[in-house]
Amino acid sequence: MPIEIRELIIKATIDNQLNVNQGSSNTSGTNSSQGSEQLISICVEKVLEIIKSKLER
Repeated sequence: MPIEIRELIIKATIDNQLNVNQGSSNTSGTNSSQGSEQLISICVEKVLEIIKSKLER
């Protein structure tokens, strides 16, 4: 008998420390804050897409 998963919950923890193995020069405060803002905007987009898809059902 097949099992159908209707909801999948993924939790993640984001660490504010810079990754040493990045290999890029994102060590200044302005670059890391821009990266954080970009990450937040991507997350907001994804959440809004999920909410929109749930409202369409």
